[in-house]
Amino acid sequence: MNELELKYGCNPNQKPSKVFMQDGSDLPFTVLNGKPGYINLLDALNSWQLVKELKAATGLPAAASFKHVSPAGAAVGRPLSEVDRKIYFVDDAAELSPIACAYIRARGADRLCSYGDWAALSDVCDAATAQYLKGEVSDGIIAPGYTDEALEILKTKKKGGYNVVQINADYVPAAVEHKDVFGVTFEQGRNNLVIDREMLTNIVSENKELPEAAKIDMIVALITLKYTQSNSVCYVKDGQAIGVGAGQQSRIHCTRLAGQKADNWYLRQHPKVLGLQFVDNIRRPDRDNAIDIYTSDEYEDVLADGVWQNTFKVRPEVLTPEEKKAWIATQAGVTVGSDAFFPFGDNVERARKSGVTYIAEPGGSIRDDHVIATADKYGMVLAFTGARLFHH
Repeated sequence: MNELELKYGCNPNQKPSKVFMQDGSDLPFTVLNGKPGYINLLDALNSWQLVKELKAATGLPAAASFKHVSPAGAAVGRPLSEVDRKIYFVDDAAELSPIACAYIRARGADRLCSYGDWAALSDVCDAATAQYLKGEVSDGIIAPGYTDEALEILKTKKKGGYNVVQINADYVPAAVEHKDVFGVTFEQGRNNLVIDREMLTNIVSENKELPEAAKIDMIVALITLKYTQSNSVCYVKDGQAIGVGAGQQSRIHCTRLAGQKADNWYLRQHPKVLGLQFVDNIRRPDRDNAIDIYTSDEYEDVLADGVWQNTFKVRPEVLTPEEKKAWIATQAGVTVGSDAFFPFGDNVERARKSGVTYIAEPGGSIRDDHVIATADKYGMVLAFTGARLFHH
């Protein structure tokens, strides 16, 4: 099949809508369940490229959680810690495969933004991954294959309408791509830039100690950025994106947005948050919203309104600004990547506040010397990749 009719385009008024192969060949994917829409397939095809490249670069199973053509999170398949299981709502007794761990960690980067996501897996979707997805609000999934058990589980989501797409893992797109805007056709070479360890050899900081774990984190950051709407910045720790700032016009705003998300991810691990006592049978999205409010500056206002009574068994003790600041200050070993150069050292200063030790960015600013000096001030490792990663 070389054509698939869609319900509508980005919005209901944008009809007709379809996807098709201009050369007459078959589409590189098969819809196994549901009826994906225009934005669904944009998410599917972008997220598949991300996880495929991430596995090729690291050798580890990879997953992504996409919303509106940018990743809310991405991760490789490392085991979950006890704290991970708690903050990502995983049953302590659940046996998890590497690909299940990858998706749980990818979704855990920013659970609010992953609400209603599109999931992408580098490997065959197994029952463990499908079972976790069953309990999450998600629009669809793309993977190179599905076990029979996984497919049956996924077919029960959304009253049988959950979108399940199988990608042809051997498909190679044309070297030249086109895009129509306002009746004008744009043409460019496909971004086939390979991101790997070789890109990380130009370390320009005084500190040149870049451990293998940090190299993997840099690769996760850079490949995530390659498929994030620009401008973009990505914070990573232990093979998992913990903050993605997408589509900002200012580099420092990207760094702040992604840094705030990284801080929020870390605050979920604060003892007061881990000790919250939720009412019985609370839904995961309601828990996510409650935790987000609890760790925000709005919580005292919510307490005053008495909203906590619908969420918690007992009134939680306030997490003070001083406690939050002190907790975030204990974060360390974080990597930050940027899709274009840092124009000023203020980006490094902001990144440091979220525990950043390692930085990967293209370099090329007229103020590179200032950026390097700021990194050196904090003993950071700064690698210039020489490659811009704009994505639009």
